Amino acid sequence: MQINDKSGVKEYLASSQRYESMTYNRTGKSGVLLPAISLGLWHNFGFVDNIQNGREVLRCAFDLGITHFDLANNYGPPFGSAEENFGTIFKKDFKNYRDELFIASKAGYDMWPGPYGNFGSRKYLISSIDQSLKRMGLDYVDIFYHHRPDPDTPLEETMGALADMVRQGKALYIGISNYQPKETQEAAAILKRLDVPFILHQARYSMLDRWVEDGLLNALNQNGVGCIAFSPLAQGMLTDKYLKGIPKDSRAAKDLTYLNVDTVTSNLEKVQLLNEIAQERGQKLSQMAIAWILRQPQVASVLIGASSTNQLKENVKALDNLSFSEDELKLIDKIVY
Repeated sequence: MQINDKSGVKEYLASSQRYESMTYNRTGKSGVLLPAISLGLWHNFGFVDNIQNGREVLRCAFDLGITHFDLANNYGPPFGSAEENFGTIFKKDFKNYRDELFIASKAGYDMWPGPYGNFGSRKYLISSIDQSLKRMGLDYVDIFYHHRPDPDTPLEETMGALADMVRQGKALYIGISNYQPKETQEAAAILKRLDVPFILHQARYSMLDRWVEDGLLNALNQNGVGCIAFSPLAQGMLTDKYLKGIPKDSRAAKDLTYLNVDTVTSNLEKVQLLNEIAQERGQKLSQMAIAWILRQPQVASVLIGASSTNQLKENVKALDNLSFSEDELKLIDKIVY
């Protein structure tokens, strides 16, 4: 039964079939199973966005079996607003489902003014998780990541701060993001000595950006750590959005930091050829791009963003066809290299 809450929106009751179709993968050698597709709140959940739309996307995700929601202290804009909006939605819709959710946050990028609001000092990281928990209204997060390496702070200090978060009950597991293979090995060695559950590395990975294959996936495998891939659609290039040019309202047309006209133009022929393979597989290009990443045994989950429930549902359909023939994989390699 659904009744209206005080905002006039129907009270959320999760689908009783939410676990029937989602695929769950083990994260490294840990006990954690993650949905093959996870929802990232990097975009579409800040104060500049429609919170009701975000609420509908989160509800839809959980109904589809997506149990993992990924945030960071500086997601928005403005900084912190995605966590605050998530906290508002969590209190209304997901509080009764807390033990079914795997919630992540991170710190490492610029967050507040002054020398203590960035990178990897103990001062910054401990303050960050305390602020994140307050914004989201949570007692703990399931995993907390160091968002990027800090070239100046000793790695022992950064990893020690993460370890103390676990000991203090503020995080259940630890992760890192954007670390190179050598840095990952060093971090893993420290966390092993500290007896801290290090289970995930969040890395940028797509058919057009394969840096993780140059040593990182091997490093994760050696240390029993899983990979969760972000930007699987290369900021939208691996979708049907740019197949016929650059729409005026697109991210590339706005010349944003992570995507511009030159980047799209230089990859357009590759994207068009990849789209032909996807069509032969009976998939959209975006669906094939997600499936292609999930073929890697080290990858526990692919992290996607969604501006609408329809977009989310379309991407989850990638799980309908995860198999690739050797010929398909060779052809993809030939196109992208």
